[in-house]
Amino acid sequence: MAGHAPEMPIVVDDETGVWTTDALPMLYVPRHFFVNNHIAIEKEIGAERYAELLYDAGYKSAYYWCEKEAELHGISGEAVFEHYMTRISQRGWGFFVIENLDLKQGCARIRLEHSAFVYQYGKVGRKVDYMFTGWFAGAMDQIAESLGYSVRTKAEQIQSGAEAACEYGVFEVSPLD
Repeated sequence: MAGHAPEMPIVVDDETGVWTTDALPMLYVPRHFFVNNHIAIEKEIGAERYAELLYDAGYKSAYYWCEKEAELHGISGEAVFEHYMTRISQRGWGFFVIENLDLKQGCARIRLEHSAFVYQYGKVGRKVDYMFTGWFAGAMDQIAESLGYSVRTKAEQIQSGAEAACEYGVFEVSPLD
């Protein structure tokens, strides 16, 4: 299988074994390991409750990541959002495509192809990619704030490739009411 190596160096500290990419410590685990843990938690507390917890944690993490990456690379605005979509695509979560992005209005539409969750779950007739939802609102809010915009957002998964009639996932970001 041919592939394109992402342009993001992985640095492994010889003393601690800590992996670092983009100046942040990373973990490297097989997809099935991560998703099987995800499924186990979902079974215990329910997908809806798990989605709520992941939304808040993902929001906070994306906000922080975008802030640090903007500083590290000297980028701002749309470039930060595009960089974020590129990096999460390169990390095996799936392929994230920005269909629409309006930072000032706090709106975005992101398509997700080749979702790691869909690959593991299969066609189960429900949305399984909800882990990503908070990521998009967190990224949007950090970037908007850095540009001086007062908008705050929410994100929602509209469809998933795990649903019978869907080939890919769709997420929408919109302003909070």
